[in-house]
Amino acid sequence: MADATSTISLKNVNIYQGKSLILSKVNLEVLKGEFVYLIGKTGTGKSSLLKTLYGDLYLKEGEGNVAGFDLKKLTWQTIPKLRRNLGIVFQDFRLLTDRNVYDNLEFVLKATGWKDKNLMKEKIDNVLTKVGLKSKGFKMPYEMSGGEQQRVDIARAMLNNPKLILADEPTGNLDPETTDEIMQLLFNISRDYQTAFMMATHDYTIIRKFPARVVRVENGILTEISHEVLV
Repeated sequence: MADATSTISLKNVNIYQGKSLILSKVNLEVLKGEFVYLIGKTGTGKSSLLKTLYGDLYLKEGEGNVAGFDLKKLTWQTIPKLRRNLGIVFQDFRLLTDRNVYDNLEFVLKATGWKDKNLMKEKIDNVLTKVGLKSKGFKMPYEMSGGEQQRVDIARAMLNNPKLILADEPTGNLDPETTDEIMQLLFNISRDYQTAFMMATHDYTIIRKFPARVVRVENGILTEISHEVLV
């Protein structure tokens, strides 16, 4: 049983892609409201770790608990329930291009079981206000800058009050000034909502500007490293 303050708890976890062992003996504890960077070269297992956390890769060996869900006991019925407790922010936004911002967010709420139109509108207004897009609900994604689209992606991740947000290179396509704005927003959300974050990134400049805990995947092993090593 994971500690009540833990959002992620992995103990002696082995992560596989098919029959190939990608990461071995992973031990990781992420507390409520904690911000953690995940670093490592391309192909070292960052994505495999994230996929395990949101139930896309089945946990075969070790103990894993995410947002109160036992990863070994996940089924096709319980994976959607796990994901309602998670938010995922992508590098390439993945917004529905045929509908406006408001309808993008409403689509997610309907897909996760919301039915009351008034409650949905209130929730959408709240998250758009939080990410600084209160007046942009009518805009189509193609009418928005990259930074604005990423804010919509973050708003979408916040819709179901997630205990954990997984961000996969969320600033990879953004200019430095916009990157700073998005990082400040992510840190504010973590602080204000006590949401745990795990953010995969290649950009050490971000880590230097916005210091937080860092874990690295290398040679099939996950290790904690000192922030000072990257400064």
